[in-house]
Parts: sequence; structure tokens; C-alpha cells
Amino acid sequence: EDLEAVIGELERVYAGATGEAFPTDPREQLRQSVAAVFRSWNGKRARAYRGLHGIPESWGTAANVQAMVFGNLGARSGTGVAFSRNPSTGEPRAMGEWLPNAQGEDVVAGIRTPGPLHRGEAGPSPVGAGGATRGAVPSLEEAMPEIHRELGAVLERLERHFRDLQDVEFTVQEGKLWVLQTRSAKRTALAALRVAVELVGEGLIDRDAAVLRVEPELADQLLHPQIDPDAEKTLLARGLPASPGAASGRIVFDADEAVRRGGAGESVILVRAETSPEDIHGMHAARGVLTRTGGMTSHAAVVARGMGRTCVVGCGALEVDEDRGQLRIATRAGETVLDEDDEVTVDGTTGDVYLGVVPTVEARAGKHFATLMGWVDQIRTLGVWANADTAEDATRAIELGADGIGLCRTEHMFFGPRRILAMREMILASDETERRRALERIEPMQRRDFARMLRAMKGRPVTVRLLDPPLHEFLPVEDAEIEAIAADLHVRPADVRRKADGLREINPMLGHRGCRLGITFPEIYQAQTRAMYGAACDVIDDGVPVRLEVMIPLAMEAEELRRLRELVVGTAGEVLRERGHSLP
Repeated sequence: EDLEAVIGELERVYAGATGEAFPTDPREQLRQSVAAVFRSWNGKRARAYRGLHGIPESWGTAANVQAMVFGNLGARSGTGVAFSRNPSTGEPRAMGEWLPNAQGEDVVAGIRTPGPLHRGEAGPSPVGAGGATRGAVPSLEEAMPEIHRELGAVLERLERHFRDLQDVEFTVQEGKLWVLQTRSAKRTALAALRVAVELVGEGLIDRDAAVLRVEPELADQLLHPQIDPDAEKTLLARGLPASPGAASGRIVFDADEAVRRGGAGESVILVRAETSPEDIHGMHAARGVLTRTGGMTSHAAVVARGMGRTCVVGCGALEVDEDRGQLRIATRAGETVLDEDDEVTVDGTTGDVYLGVVPTVEARAGKHFATLMGWVDQIRTLGVWANADTAEDATRAIELGADGIGLCRTEHMFFGPRRILAMREMILASDETERRRALERIEPMQRRDFARMLRAMKGRPVTVRLLDPPLHEFLPVEDAEIEAIAADLHVRPADVRRKADGLREINPMLGHRGCRLGITFPEIYQAQTRAMYGAACDVIDDGVPVRLEVMIPLAMEAEELRRLRELVVGTAGEVLRERGHSLP
């Protein structure tokens, strides 16, 4: 009787939307279903998905018609999604989830938190951050050991046939296993690397194929930050680690709001009871995604993993009240209530959710990255140089396979507390003598910076750009900061304000900057050149080779370049002759 009432209501909805009665001819139902699949190619979320993944509009889509099997026929039935390897880490062990007495959409829709495939696998607590059970759903291995063994053999066979990590949907109908579909699985960058490298080791693919399997955009995901293990943090809840990395931001409950605020440069975390395909644009705009329900194969998990967004799902301790704009979290100590705009941190590597912003540390790409990049180096014909302004940047670039430093922006070396004060003193100087006095304090600092970078590069080429930005960018704009600087430099605040106003550029991209600064104040470029070549000599003295190039920025006239080249080469020559070295 309940089912008949639901069907009657749905028939009325259909008639109201289409102006026609719902068709009773099964052939007509099938025809309209296939047509609906074809029409979906031009739907809003399909267009958004194609735009995100570079899929051509001209491809079109297909409709697959297949017989039904039923996972909701009792205790000996069920449904699930399984991966032939872990799509988050690449670990060579089957991973997945299942629900007893359920149909397939129950797993991917995220409306119930499923059980694991294997005995002993931990999951989130249904009531808070303290437990390690998945509630009442046992593992497939415990509930149906024969089906578990058969599924494992199927996953292995499919992976060897397709030579790739597989994402498999299955149903158990009254004790019999049915495989509904298989496809190459979406995976994190970490998993893509490991799977590609290990499939080569297993003889399933060659090195060229492995390189092509790891899309260049995935390299960005390898640099996602991780939670600082030493940072103080307040754990709110624990869910499933659906997509790795750590992200902090302000809570938003609506995908459109995430797009609006994320597009404005704000860091936001999209919080939902569960996500649907209508949320895809908001997930893309957010720094991270957090859901109350769902598992590792739910919509939120799969989409976030493919986008490289940090994601935690199946966090049963959450109560999402979108109408009030509140997030309530049940803990052993009581209930924590967070409003929209409050900040949280989600750790997609562990599944933890923390209060506020938790500091992060840089991730390490690992041995599989090094192996793959070694294969890339054997294939590639193009050199890759990095941007780096510190020795730490340079070291990181070398770890990631850079051939050199293509741009070292010297202005970034001036922003330390002591340095910026000396720089401001130089800018506020009333004559050349005062400017040189301030530069004498800056020069040894830059020399140490250059020496550390050149040592890190060990003879690889380094291109250093002389001071480029307009000088007003080094001066404060707030009254309190202006007064503090005036006190430090023993000048009047009015003088600082007047100097800043006089240097401010109407068009800072084309104004008094770059080589024009060097022509007006040649002592700046002289000091930088002495620091650079003094550092080169120090490094050569230590037996480390040096390849150094100097960039004179924003030259628009041949005469600008001629004068400043003469200045730089002359100053460098003096330093090299004094130290008894030569450099091209």
C-alpha cells in the first residue's frame, strides 16, 4: 500500500512536469530512458564536468542497457563497489565497501555508511571521534566469505586484463555474485604514481605507458600540504579519509556560495550531509569537502579524489543544519556547534576534522615519484627550470627534478624584519651617501642568501633578476605602521608618508621600476652585483661549481640595456679580479 501511494505521487509529478501520463508500455519506457541519457550530455553538471576534465563537446555519450539483479532481496543479498587496489594510496590490496540487503545507489549516494570488504578494517565512529567501528555493518569477508573470495579473484582477473586499477560495481543476489561494470578507477596523484610504477614491475605495462598514465596535472596534487604533526589541534570528529592532503577554511553549506567566495580568493570548506552531482562546481571552488554520510566510493569521495580536493566523508558525528547554517558535532564531552563562517581543518589523509586553522607542512613526493621522473628524464627533450628565491626553494626544485633556476626574484629577499627596515632606510634616504650606507647593511645579507642558493644548485644554472618592483611597494600604507617605521628610522611620520605618496605609481606595471630604477639609483644594482659575485667566489672557494646569469628587468630601450650591462659587468669584474676568479 505504501509503495502504491508513492507510485501514485510520482505519476502526478511526472504528469505535471511533462503534460502527459507516465507511459505503461515497457518499450516506450526504455526508449525514453535511453533518450534521457543522451539528453544528459547537455545538462549543466555534465558541461561543468567536461570543462574541468578537458573532454571535447563533440564526443557525445552512450546508453548501456542491461538486465537488473537485486541486492535487496534479504540477508543473503547486498551490493557494493570495489577497487582492485587502494585508489587513495595505490597499495596493491583490494579495497571497497558494501551494504547488505541494499541496491547499488545506496552505496554511491552516500545515504548510508557501508561496511568494508575485509575483516578487521577500521572505519569512523558513528557517534564521534573516539571509536573505530562502522556501526552494525560487518565486513563482506565476515558476512559472506565465499563471495569475498570470489570477488577477490574477479578483481585480480579484471586488473590483469585491463592492465590498470579497476573500479568495479557488484551485486550479490541471494548468494550469487554478479559483476555489473568495471572501469579504470579515478585515483589520487600518489596512487597514480604507485600503480603506474608497480604495474611496470609486475610486467603489465612498459615505462612509456607508465609515464602516459600519470597526467601532468597530477604532479600538483603531490605537493598538497599535510597536517603539522607537532601543531596543537582540537579534534572534533573522525570520518573516512577519502582524498588526501589537509585544507583549512570557513564553513559553507551551499555549492553556489562556495563558488562565489572561493572565486573571490577565500578559503572555504564545503560541508554537506552528502554531495550530489549538482554540487560539483562548489566542490571545485572549495579547498576541501566534508560530508556526514557516504563511504570511500560515494559521490563526494570519488569526485573530490579526481579533482585533487581534500575530502573527508562518512563523518557520522556531524549534524548538518543547512537551514540554520549550523554544524553540530556530537562528542563525548557534549555537543559543539559551529556556524557558517567558522573555520575548520579537514585532513583527507587520516579522516580527522579539527577546530580552526591547523598549521600544515609540505608533503614529500616519495620514491615512486623519483622512479617515474627518472623514466621521464630518459624520454624528454625539454629542459625544466624553476622559480626559486631561497636555498630551500632551490633544494626543493632539485628534489623535484629541475635542471636549474630560471628566475630568482631578488626583491623577495628584502622582506625579513631587519632587511625591510634597511631597505626602507635606503628608499627614504635624502642623497646617495645615505643610500649607500643603508645598502652596506643589506649587501652581506643578500650575499649569504646567494651563496646558500648557489651551493644548493651545485653548478646548475641560476638566473638572478636584479631589483624589479617600484619602490613604493616596500613602504607601508597604514598609519600605525608608518609611525612605527618613522620611530625606528628617527624620521617624522609625515616624511615617510610624503615619500610613499611621491613614489606611488599610477600604473605600477609600466612605471618607474625595473631597469629604470637601476639607472636612477645605480648604487642599488651595484650592491646587488657585488653580493651576487661575492657569493659566487665564496662558493667557488669551497670547491662548488657556479653557473650564474644576471637578468636586467623590463628594458624597453637599447640604451637602458647598454648602460646597465656595462654597470653590472664592470662591477662583477672588479669583484672577480679582487678574488682571483673568472666567470663567463
